[in-house]
Amino acid sequence: MLGINRQSSTNYVDWELLFSDPQVAASQSRGTIMQRTQSIMEFQQLMKNDAKSALRSELDRLGNTASTDKKEAIKRDFENFETLFKRFLLKSGPSIVWSEIKSPPEGYIRSYGEISAGPMQSSEQELLSKLVVVKLNGGLGTSMGCTGPKSLISVRSGLTFLDLTVQQIESLNKLYDASVPLVLMNSFNTHDDTNMILRKYSSCNVKIYTFNQNRYPRINKESLLPIAQTCDDPLEAWYPPGHGDVYECFAKSGLLKKFLDEGREFMFVSNIDNLGATVDLRILNMLANPADQSKPCEFVMEVTDKTRADVKGGTLIEYEKKLRLLEIAQVPKEHVDEFKSVTKFKIFNTNNLWMKMSAVQRLSDASELDMEVIVNNKRLSNGTNVIQLETACGAGIKNFNNAIGINVPRSRFLPVKKTSDLLLVMSNLYELTHGSMRMSSHRQFPTTPLVKLGDEHFSKIHKFLGRFANIPDMLELDHLTVSGDVTFGKDVTLKGTVIIIANHGERIDIPSGAFLENKIVSGNLRILDH
Repeated sequence: MLGINRQSSTNYVDWELLFSDPQVAASQSRGTIMQRTQSIMEFQQLMKNDAKSALRSELDRLGNTASTDKKEAIKRDFENFETLFKRFLLKSGPSIVWSEIKSPPEGYIRSYGEISAGPMQSSEQELLSKLVVVKLNGGLGTSMGCTGPKSLISVRSGLTFLDLTVQQIESLNKLYDASVPLVLMNSFNTHDDTNMILRKYSSCNVKIYTFNQNRYPRINKESLLPIAQTCDDPLEAWYPPGHGDVYECFAKSGLLKKFLDEGREFMFVSNIDNLGATVDLRILNMLANPADQSKPCEFVMEVTDKTRADVKGGTLIEYEKKLRLLEIAQVPKEHVDEFKSVTKFKIFNTNNLWMKMSAVQRLSDASELDMEVIVNNKRLSNGTNVIQLETACGAGIKNFNNAIGINVPRSRFLPVKKTSDLLLVMSNLYELTHGSMRMSSHRQFPTTPLVKLGDEHFSKIHKFLGRFANIPDMLELDHLTVSGDVTFGKDVTLKGTVIIIANHGERIDIPSGAFLENKIVSGNLRILDH
């Protein structure tokens, strides 16, 4: 068994260097590069073989600890994980050569205006009869201090992300006499809680299906072996490997075949926390009625214009004559600033994805879905450094025929990742209609305000909610920064640029009815009851 102890200078191996490009690894020693390259390559190969062999042995041992009724499913999961692990070992240096990146050719990124201007060649009911909506529901709300599924966080008027999603599809089905199904891809973290909640939608006009994504073992960063000792080890020993396994897991669940057999053709995949990701009939019409019947589009990625708040978002490029998603994790360090530039890379991926289901079936059956492995470094509560091998759903774009990007309005990207996002969607900036959030018609500008809230007092939901007697009027807000111990009274109005900073040990209470326009508030302000 392969065991490597970081504390021992004789046993420690730098895996990131070891599995990097041989030329890069060899260049660490100046003057003897050519002489050492061959021996380093041989050493690398030996260590890779050892790592694969050790993992295989450990997965077999781990699998034998599973209960009889679960052994077969766990065996399949481990086989898939082993494939991912081997791809990780085969990686040599950056997954792209920066100099070979090109902007997508004309026609590969189409404007939403162009798409929506085309005639509707089918009725809404006919279009919707071909559609399946898939929501990625594997995430927890840990970043906002919640322990359960993120989709069960209350967003607006006591309604959760899941409530709003069901409302959206139910209203579509009622309006067009359709039967669009909702499919949730859960993780082992969200499966039980989500299924308990689904019972309350039994009278809704929406058929809801669920399937689980894979459960993979977290790997010790030093030994490259699973940290789990048995299949019943605590949840911390396992992880869901990103939304890139939606293809494989949707297929193996049997749901993909079921919907194809029903005559459905397209799936719309999006994050459940993106409140702007609603069914768009114009995009569906374009897919169902291609201008060139001989070249049907199999994959659409919705992109939108990048702002300085989106500098880390993945973008579309042409690479090796294919449309490809470029994530910041794939960018060589010396080009990261260039990647973040809003002048060179003008668009980013919203993760609203449309796919032809027969193409997903074809690629899944042939095991031809090739997606870059993302190495996610984590530190466990006991201090152990682990790695998670993940894939991103959007990275699948390069495997599909005639894939395109559509530059959609910013309104189709309304994610809630932090409490600052939650503040926006809870405010009067947005109107809620049939589960869909729309920018208020009373706002003069379509842009979203930039909101920054201090971590210590605002980052967790329970603290955040206690800071507001009610949500301020933000219709004319451009920028809000709040730092320190700050609370807001009732019926506060914020306009223009407002900066409120309470220094350490001080407190600022914004009084009820306060009107702040282009103001900086600092120091100490506390109004006591008498």
